[in-house]
Amino acid sequence: MTALQPLTPQQALAALLEHHRPTRILHVGHSDQPAITAYAENHPDARVERCSAAPTPAQATQRYDLAIVADCLEHLPRSSGQQLLGGLRNLNSSRLAVLVDLADADWQLTDFYALALQVNQRFRREDQTLTLLSYDLLEYKQAPDWLNAKFWANPQNFGKYWW
Repeated sequence: MTALQPLTPQQALAALLEHHRPTRILHVGHSDQPAITAYAENHPDARVERCSAAPTPAQATQRYDLAIVADCLEHLPRSSGQQLLGGLRNLNSSRLAVLVDLADADWQLTDFYALALQVNQRFRREDQTLTLLSYDLLEYKQAPDWLNAKFWANPQNFGKYWW
């Protein structure tokens, strides 16, 4: 389990945004996130679209560099939240960040693991603990170490022919 971090959730979101530098962001949530607002102000080429619970039909057909879900899952039934996260992950974005209070959302970590999300950081403020989870398609499945020319039957043909 990931240890509690001295950063605030907004600082962690800001660091995530600066690390990936997305130009198209989808923010799903009920409240403004200062980190997203500050990022948009400091990066004029960045475009942020927002929805409260589920992407609009126009947004649902778009691809985004990063989808951020914050202050949303606490207001949805778990099945609706799973459909939302699965849809965002599969159809709208290769990168997904979720900031959630597990106690208020009635979710378990295994629910997020089932959607291929992993815990990045945890934050405690008085009686509330927020968890930042993420999914990145490029980091989801690493190529195994055995998948190279050394273990190929004919090393000179590795990567040339597909059947």
